[in-house]
Amino acid sequence: MPTDPARRKNRKPRRNPLDAAGITYIDYKDTDLLRKFISDRGKIRSRRVTGVTVQQQRRLARAIRNAREMALLPYSAGPAAGRAASGRKG
Repeated sequence: MPTDPARRKNRKPRRNPLDAAGITYIDYKDTDLLRKFISDRGKIRSRRVTGVTVQQQRRLARAIRNAREMALLPYSAGPAAGRAASGRKG
C-alpha cells in the first residue's frame, strides 16, 4: 500500500550514524562500533535500518566478516532462551 505523499514530505531525513560520530575509517578491531550494526541474533543489520550509505554498508559488512574470522565477534548469538527451555531436540 503506498504511503500518503503529504506524510512522506513531513518526515525528516535520518542522520547517518557514522557521519554524525565523525567516523571515516571502519576498523574490524573496533568491536564496540561493529556491535551496533549487528542484530541480537548475530545478523548484519540492513542499510534501511541503520541509515548508512552503500559504501559504508559494504565496509561495515567487510569489517564484521573480518572480525568474525579473527574471533573478535561471534558468528551467531547462540541459542535463544525460549528454544533451549522447550526441551525439544533439533
